[in-house]
Amino acid sequence: MSNPRAGKVAERIQQIIARRLEKGLRDPRLGFVTITDVRVTGDLQHASIFYTVYGDEEAQTDTAAALRAATGMLRTEVGRQLGTRLTPTLEFIHDELPESAQHLNDLLAEARRRDEESAALAEGAQYAGEADPYVKPREIEDGESDTDGLGGAELIDDEDRD
Repeated sequence: MSNPRAGKVAERIQQIIARRLEKGLRDPRLGFVTITDVRVTGDLQHASIFYTVYGDEEAQTDTAAALRAATGMLRTEVGRQLGTRLTPTLEFIHDELPESAQHLNDLLAEARRRDEESAALAEGAQYAGEADPYVKPREIEDGESDTDGLGGAELIDDEDRD
């Protein structure tokens, strides 16, 4: 957020909503909710509230329905405590970050396991051919002259290959 006022309003909305959810709603569908982030538009007209829910898929869908049903009441509470001329509209968005982070951790653990397997296989491995398969130029020994001008490299004619 480039607007410092929007940042302060977002922080205040997060506190208001979290306190209100901590007190509880009269909706039995509401699960254990954590407000992770609030983002407010620059004109303070709209607030996106990101939340996570502890529990399975059913608890997440029930909590989403409970939050949608309580949006009007929560907006009234925000308007009353915020003290601004206009109360922003509220939108609740399920935060996918914890699931994404867990998926990335699982992928990193799998990569680490595969690296360890590769290292264990390579530990006792030997080269299939020579250790250095590249052809090097022939060294000029003492007393020999470099008559061909190749600096010690040897040319192989097609006749010599047979």
